[in-house]
Amino acid sequence: MNRKRNGHLKYGLAFAALLALLLLFLGWSLCAGSVEIPLEEVAEVFAWKLGCAPAPGASSAAGIVWEIRFPRALAAILLGGALGLSGYLLQTFFRNPIAGPFVLGISSGAKLLVACLMVFSLGHAVRVTSAAMILAAFAGALASMGLVLLMAGRVEQTAGLILGGTMIGYICSAATDILVTFADDTDIVNLHNWSMGSFSGTTWDQVRVMTAVVIPVFVLSFCMAKPISAYQLGEEYARSLGVNVKRFRAELIL
Repeated sequence: MNRKRNGHLKYGLAFAALLALLLLFLGWSLCAGSVEIPLEEVAEVFAWKLGCAPAPGASSAAGIVWEIRFPRALAAILLGGALGLSGYLLQTFFRNPIAGPFVLGISSGAKLLVACLMVFSLGHAVRVTSAAMILAAFAGALASMGLVLLMAGRVEQTAGLILGGTMIGYICSAATDILVTFADDTDIVNLHNWSMGSFSGTTWDQVRVMTAVVIPVFVLSFCMAKPISAYQLGEEYARSLGVNVKRFRAELIL
């Protein structure tokens, strides 16, 4: 009993320390930049937005903090957490600590389909929207994941599955490089910027979309905590506890 209580205390302290570091870096990201803004002015902006203080004067701090830096920081928190969660769910699915979207070739598949969309659309003078790129990336990721799952039915050892996922990633990367070779310079620059990623220019509308997607997934993953714990101990053990393993694996991937 004491060991269990000590374990809970240990995890609680670790969580509190990480939360404190997150708040510290959040405050730093709001203050630091090409324009240094004192923490007092940042607090005044938040007090104004919460209706606890009058609007700030002619200072540009309000626009910089609320319209530029705060959406960017929230996007980094949301998507950074989502990337960590995706890695955890993939590690649970494959019961391997090194499984992840990069190791299994999922990210390479997403990049390949986005490259195809960019090159084809811009080559025909068609404007590519953010929603179209998101759907293309999602479809490419699902296609790569489908190949990995097909391989999982034939490969018994997890090491072989990881090697297969790495092979799929290299194939997708090679196909992307071939596509880029025959693309225009504009397509290459756009694809490079997309693949590198950036939070600059993040708007509140984009943060709302991220929140609508990421937060429900976090909640659903939290609700699946017990089936996940049972599945980590083995499929047979999970079945003995009443978990529908086939449906659970599909939910985990989605």
